[in-house]
Amino acid sequence: MALTNELVADKLADKFGDAILSTEQQYDFQVWTVKREKIVEIIQFLYEDAALQYQFLTTMCGIHIPANTADKQMCVMYQLHNLPENHRIRLKVYFAEADRNMPTITPIFRTANWMEREAYDFYGIIFKGHPNLKKILNMEDQEFFPMMKYFPLEDGTREDKDDTMFGRKALNK
Repeated sequence: MALTNELVADKLADKFGDAILSTEQQYDFQVWTVKREKIVEIIQFLYEDAALQYQFLTTMCGIHIPANTADKQMCVMYQLHNLPENHRIRLKVYFAEADRNMPTITPIFRTANWMEREAYDFYGIIFKGHPNLKKILNMEDQEFFPMMKYFPLEDGTREDKDDTMFGRKALNK
C-alpha cells in the first residue's frame, strides 16, 4: 500500500481525533496543526506505525508570527520524512508568546537535541525534559532572543536598506 496524505490523515484522525486542529496542503507538503499536549504522542505514533514509519526528522524550528492572534504568535514546526516511501509531512503547534513551553521529542529523535537548543537560543522556547537545554550559538548571559521579529534586521542608521528588503514591514515607521 502506497503512503499517501489520505492514509496519514485517516490514521491521525482515527487515533487522535480532536487533537488534530487543521490540515492543509502547502506546496508539496501536507501540514497538520495539532494540540501542543499531544505532539509527542503524535510524533511517536508517526514514527512507530508500521504503515507510516516517519523515522527521519528533517527539521524542527521555532517561528515567531507577531501578526497572529495572541494565542498563535509562536509556533514550532516539525518536518518528518518516511525515507523508504520518500514521503514528507509537517506538523505545527501554535502557542502564545507568553507561554513558550513545549515538550521535548529527544527521546524519539536524538537529532532534535540540537534543533530544540537552537529554537531555545533564538526564540526562547523551553523544551521540557530536554537533556541539556542551553544556548549553542549566542552567549549564555544574553537576555534576548534575536530571531524574534521585534528586532530589526538592518542597521537603523543606514538609509540605503531597511527591513522591507527582507520581506518584513519596516519597524518603527
